[in-house]
Amino acid sequence: MARISRRRLTRNPARGAATKAIIAAKAPVSPGSPQPDAAARVAASTLPSTRRLRRGPLANVLVMSVAAGIIGTLAIPAYAFAPGSGGPQFAQTDVTKLTKAEAQSVEVTDDVIAAPVTKDGYDTVTGAEIQAAADAAAAAEAARVAAETAMTSYAASYSGPSVGDFLANPPYPSFDLASVYNVATQYIGTPYVYGGATPAGFDCSGFVMYVYAQFGISMPHSSAGQGAMGTRIAEADAQPGDLVIMPGHDGFYAGNGMILHAPYEGASVRVQPIWTSDYYIVRIGI
Repeated sequence: MARISRRRLTRNPARGAATKAIIAAKAPVSPGSPQPDAAARVAASTLPSTRRLRRGPLANVLVMSVAAGIIGTLAIPAYAFAPGSGGPQFAQTDVTKLTKAEAQSVEVTDDVIAAPVTKDGYDTVTGAEIQAAADAAAAAEAARVAAETAMTSYAASYSGPSVGDFLANPPYPSFDLASVYNVATQYIGTPYVYGGATPAGFDCSGFVMYVYAQFGISMPHSSAGQGAMGTRIAEADAQPGDLVIMPGHDGFYAGNGMILHAPYEGASVRVQPIWTSDYYIVRIGI
């Protein structure tokens, strides 16, 4: 603990006079001694005591502690503000400003196209359905192999002229519908063979193609393609030799609402009534 030295008071003449006056005022007055004047009495009553206060070591420590606390308290606001926190990186972002802003309005022009929203859909498939699909695929493959084998046997069973042979040297260069129909009737009873285009076996469009090839007219092996080659006419104007075009099937018009055609697997070329209203008449050569 620091030792506090006592300083010697500087002598003050005015203070000494005042002290003497106070002492004189407080001294007992005998009946024969002179009375103090008024100035001395006032000085004695108003001047504070000039006795020096003495502090001990503990009081000095308390005073120093209180002073340090006051200084620390005054310094807190200065250190509470972190240097650099006023920079732009501490400012509000644009998103924060927008969230604190009032309702916004957006103008959409007329040429804006709304993008469609799509979702993927998935269906549950059972084990039985998977097995059925596998069986169907196996059956289709077996049918393809059987058809390929049949076509190989079919091609080997016929040695006469083909469509290509007729187109290269048509036996009937003069074309008319009656002649076309008469040639077509020669093949009644020919078995139906899918993909066939010879007298060993015909399918519907193969039959039409083979007959018209004999008149030098080349046709695709397709009922839709053959229908696109000609001109549609009214049913009332139809003649034998015109084509009856149906969805996926065709044949020769035989008159009186009848058709000459190669119908389906297991049947043969024949004449029968047209069984549907979903057809139209096409004439080749006009």
